[in-house]
Amino acid sequence: MVGAIVEALTNGRITAAAGAHIDPDLDRSALTRERGWRPLLGQTGAAQGHLQNQGVRSGDVFVFFGLFQNVRKHGGVLRVLRDSTPQHVIFGWLQVGEVLFVDRCSQNSLKWAAYHPHTNREPDAQNTLYVACDHLQLPGRRGLKVPGAGVFSRYDPALRLTAPESAKPSLWLLPDWFHPKGRDSSLSYHGDTSRWTTADEAVLLQAVARGQEFILDCDDYPESADWLAELVVRSQASDCT
Repeated sequence: MVGAIVEALTNGRITAAAGAHIDPDLDRSALTRERGWRPLLGQTGAAQGHLQNQGVRSGDVFVFFGLFQNVRKHGGVLRVLRDSTPQHVIFGWLQVGEVLFVDRCSQNSLKWAAYHPHTNREPDAQNTLYVACDHLQLPGRRGLKVPGAGVFSRYDPALRLTAPESAKPSLWLLPDWFHPKGRDSSLSYHGDTSRWTTADEAVLLQAVARGQEFILDCDDYPESADWLAELVVRSQASDCT
């Protein structure tokens, strides 16, 4: 199913038989699972080095975004809408329950994740799994009743990072509290204040052209807890309607 969609949208450049792996792996229903499966993200190399240098640990939250574009079914085949523009949209979250260094784990302890490519690599001291906690816990927000990881099943404008009407996906419109002015830190890789422009009760950010992990110190930006809680609560509500 997914392979056929990819083949149609890429006009055959990527075939339905092409290999792929799910990472982050957030949706239990995506595959048949072993007992004890938990949502997870695998990392290594420079990306993992950045996470480690920034002190990412249990309790921290990943917010995942990707590049999306509007499509429409035409003649029974999905096609990208020519007049639509690509945009960065948040699609999921994962709060870290455990950080596992694969080379230090026994095969038996990772049996539930044996399908995942990060458990089937050559020895690599940087090879790391970030495993989700059971329930999302945020400062000052009790009783969320939200899983520790998940995907947003429906599009919501609140999930869009790209500024409306922008032809560049990397031009983001964010709540004004994201601006690093007056803070002790900034979103990692975005310390250059020329990247930030204030707007009405918001801020425009020219995000770096290629980036995989941007780290925000939420102790320095306490507003982030309410922002994330609002996103996931809206998602849970839309799933019930």
